[in-house]
Amino acid sequence: MTTSQIFALFPAPTHRYTPAAPAGIRRVAILTDRMYREPELPGHLSTEGMIMPKPTRPLIGINAEYVPAHKLTTAHLRLNVGYFEAVATAGGLPIVLPPLARDKDIDDLLGRVHGVILTGGPDMDPRRNGQPPHQRVQPMDERRETNDRLLIRGILKRRLPVLAIGLGMQQINVALGGALYLHLPEDLPRALPHSDRTEGPHRHALLLQANSRIEEIYGGGEIRVNSAHHQAVRQLGKGLRVGATAPDGVIEGIEATDPDWFCIGVQWHPEADSASALDTQLFECFVQACLRQAEPLALAA
Repeated sequence: MTTSQIFALFPAPTHRYTPAAPAGIRRVAILTDRMYREPELPGHLSTEGMIMPKPTRPLIGINAEYVPAHKLTTAHLRLNVGYFEAVATAGGLPIVLPPLARDKDIDDLLGRVHGVILTGGPDMDPRRNGQPPHQRVQPMDERRETNDRLLIRGILKRRLPVLAIGLGMQQINVALGGALYLHLPEDLPRALPHSDRTEGPHRHALLLQANSRIEEIYGGGEIRVNSAHHQAVRQLGKGLRVGATAPDGVIEGIEATDPDWFCIGVQWHPEADSASALDTQLFECFVQACLRQAEPLALAA
């Protein structure tokens, strides 16, 4: 897929979030979601009329799994290298977003990136979504869940390009008012297997929805994807539509209905070693959407 074809799929957004400038700060260029400061220079130098250079590698934030301290280990983060390798290969510059779990810190981070990848991980705590506990649900650490909720709230506010994978897809859906199946084998006992009980590699067919962004990226028809999940989208969140399903009807891909916002969620893992060559196109389209987000607007001095 060529760059021009990708740009045709995902045009530059028309909605731009521009936070108010603090006192003493002048804007000389604005990215779709970012504010640049004009640096203080000696009197004989000036930035009047300068245009910030066009970014060539968008900065992509990636959240990570938080592992609390145990008897023999300190607290640390865990992230599959496939995420940042896929971003770098597609032309982006990946950075890890630490689970600071503070509104201002997250807002500052989101003001510096051009897009976000929401990664996979354990389950959301059903009690925080108004659902009862379930013995097969393995909730993520509270620190990550609190941080991710704040992070997603900021993404939605800024309309940042977002690629939500696995758990990330479920989080975006819930944040927009959707609901989840807590455990597919119980909630949909006739569904086909969506994971391997031995935790080995598992794949199933995927039906792409006609005229969806996901179909345009993957080329249409039926493909096969890896699968390792026991939860799934039950009810779509506001402003979302189905992009792909399994043959049993389980939703495997979602996307924003807003044509100016790159928001795609996939239940499979395109960053994994078991991913297919077609999955690279998903990262390429995402990075190109982030690059468009990063294009500066020249302002008259």
